[in-house]
Amino acid sequence: MASIFITGGTGYMGRHLIPPLVNRGHTIRALVRPGSESKLPPGCTPVFGDALDAESYAGLVPPSDTFVQLVGVPKPNPKKGQQFREVDFKSGMAAVTAAKQAGIRHLVYVSVAHPGPLMQAYIQPRVEVEQVIGASGLNATILRPWYVLGPGHRWPYLILPAYWIMALLPSKRETARRLGLVTLKQMIAALVQAIENPAHGIKIVGVPDIRRCR
Repeated sequence: MASIFITGGTGYMGRHLIPPLVNRGHTIRALVRPGSESKLPPGCTPVFGDALDAESYAGLVPPSDTFVQLVGVPKPNPKKGQQFREVDFKSGMAAVTAAKQAGIRHLVYVSVAHPGPLMQAYIQPRVEVEQVIGASGLNATILRPWYVLGPGHRWPYLILPAYWIMALLPSKRETARRLGLVTLKQMIAALVQAIENPAHGIKIVGVPDIRRCR
């Protein structure tokens, strides 16, 4: 069983990831700001710090052996470019720094599918974090969803017909696969699988692989 340190445990994915991990016997410690610990699902231990500042929590990561970085701006849209740089990039960089200082055996990082024709301000900060992970020497699994469908995140169902058409066109088929939609259930299953099957080196998990998870 893994000893897991999670950032973003009170967020969209974190709140759904922690319960199955607890049920599977893993030990969970989750980073929160003071006063937010009541938002965490039951069964995990709160650790207080600032996800944007590695020095505020790096010394508290041990004895965890697995680090899961889930912090990000909720409901991304093109108007949030500065927030992506201030939150997604800074929290990702802090996670890499803290994981290295703590001697983490395996980092799990939720990035985003790329390249893509839209949302460059969202994509670029996460690509930069991926590059830092690659140069860090850490063992890491990088998951690259495009949009995760779930409660409060269903509007992309409206564009599913466009995906079906793209999948029929040879010139667009690869893009449709790489930038396909995944469900929250698939994403949580992919995260559990990544945690329970640690990478040696860097492992990339794209949309087609996420969709196969149950």
